[in-house]
Amino acid sequence: MEIRPLTMKHLPEYADVIRNSFATVAQDFGFTRENCPGHTSFITNAQLESKFKDDYYPFGYFVKEKIIGFVSLTDIGGGIYTMNDVSVLPEYRHFKYGKALLDFCKAQIAKLDGERIEIGIIEENTVAKNWYAANGFVHTGTKQYEGLQFTVGHMKWELQK
Repeated sequence: MEIRPLTMKHLPEYADVIRNSFATVAQDFGFTRENCPGHTSFITNAQLESKFKDDYYPFGYFVKEKIIGFVSLTDIGGGIYTMNDVSVLPEYRHFKYGKALLDFCKAQIAKLDGERIEIGIIEENTVAKNWYAANGFVHTGTKQYEGLQFTVGHMKWELQK
């Protein structure tokens, strides 16, 4: 088992990991393509492909050669990185793979001379919010975005130097 960088050739596989992982969240909150088309469970391969730039770092959690988890970091400048699409396939949850992805990103920030990770979550998802808080993230506010049926909670984690 290892976490390693991904390329465009991995996109179809990790896109499925993201959609399947977030499908459980969509089900829990009653999101459909019709009432919440912007939810991550409905992300298209084309949307993911558009993220590939010099400042985008996608990573896969591999068991043998199968991707079972995904996370990405994007450099938004000033030592700040956004972390997106933290995903673990449902059948691989509760084995600390998500925490391993999170810890990996924290280590990557240090390697990239970054200072902070920012995330957006479903504010009403108290399980996720509490998990991130237990892993050092601090809640910084909320915002309502057009096309989303939920409030986005913003959190950050800062590298202790």
